[in-house]
Amino acid sequence: MWLSRKVRLLSAALVPMVALAACSGGAGGGSAAGGGDEQVKLTVWSWDGTVERAVSGFQAANPNIKVEVVNAGSSQDEYKALDNAIQAGSGVPDLVMFEYFAVPYFAIPGKLTDLGEFGAENFKKDYVQAAWSDVTVGGKVYALPSDYGPSAMFYNTATLEKAGIGKAPATWDEYYEAAKKVRALGGDHYIAQDTGDIFFLLSLIWQAGGRPFTVNGNKVHIDFTDEGTTKAVAFWQKMLDEGLVNTKITGWSDDWNRTLNDGTLATQTMGGWLTSTLPERAPKAAGDFRVALMPQWKQGDKVGAENGGSSFGIPAAAGHKDAAFRFLEYFTHGGGLSSRVDAGAFVPNTSVLESEAFQSKVNKYFGDQKVGAVLAEASEIVGSGWQYPPFFEWARSIYGDIASPFYTTGKVLLARILEQWKQRCVQYGNEQGFEVD
Repeated sequence: MWLSRKVRLLSAALVPMVALAACSGGAGGGSAAGGGDEQVKLTVWSWDGTVERAVSGFQAANPNIKVEVVNAGSSQDEYKALDNAIQAGSGVPDLVMFEYFAVPYFAIPGKLTDLGEFGAENFKKDYVQAAWSDVTVGGKVYALPSDYGPSAMFYNTATLEKAGIGKAPATWDEYYEAAKKVRALGGDHYIAQDTGDIFFLLSLIWQAGGRPFTVNGNKVHIDFTDEGTTKAVAFWQKMLDEGLVNTKITGWSDDWNRTLNDGTLATQTMGGWLTSTLPERAPKAAGDFRVALMPQWKQGDKVGAENGGSSFGIPAAAGHKDAAFRFLEYFTHGGGLSSRVDAGAFVPNTSVLESEAFQSKVNKYFGDQKVGAVLAEASEIVGSGWQYPPFFEWARSIYGDIASPFYTTGKVLLARILEQWKQRCVQYGNEQGFEVD
């Protein structure tokens, strides 16, 4: 499941209490933006509970600015409400949370403020490269990253050892061989599950060097036949064809929890945010799970992918842009960042990821592993150059409808699914006023 569908927070046991007050920059003090004693009320739309943790500190330092954080519902509900407010010309919030792939949808038609006017480019050095790229459209910065989901492999050591596998698969070839050994245990034992998870498939493609989406302003090109995409799809097709993947267990279901809990599901490749929810879903597997980088396509390589993450932007129609950016800076870089990290937010700020406290903290659930160090590395090695089409919010919603019949019949043909998906995306994108081929 995509990161922003859940409360994407790492457990407090994972994330250390780091002192970040020194990074507060210029957001920690001063009067309300605009000068004088004028009172400003900011409305912030967010489904991330950690943002509200930064409000009291910000208001204490900025007494003329009052902040109201509103949960506008799911990401889809929020985007729809924002579009409606923009069209109506009223009720537009001052700050809005966006999944990374949703930024272009609002930025390209001019619905977001170019944050360059506030000097946002100065923050580039404090973000992992991929996260910064996610909020940059056409060379301009339209949002600041707030949480992140590097792809990682979660694996059950007890199950792998039972199958005669002494260490986590380091390459996809090793993963394939391990899959056969796990399946040989019989019953419900599988190395992975898949019932049409587009984000897993795209992370596999991303890591392999595939770049199926190319966006240049209003023009979008979609091609699932490039070398990297073809390699990734062929590999996973082989896994499916040989019955090495459980295609009956859907992610986030009770059955998924059961297989994670009893060890019959040996691995799960997903965003690093799974660290926060896995202990609740699989309490009986405490001490058995570990976290590793994604298996590599070539021995010795270190290339990753992304599976989730969110950012905050200022709508072009917002009424208090200066004050909004002041708060945005505060909770993504200033004194408010520490309160969010302490609450469990996994942020893509290098000042946090590279800190000794973060990287050296052990996690009891994961067998006292230093999970932070693994996820920090996973964040740094995400492959560059990935793009999502500006209408991906719609595209992801229909992928499951297209893929489901194939998985239900047991005859999964990924290339055919992707071709049908492409055709639907081309049609829809053109109907929305984009130039898609």
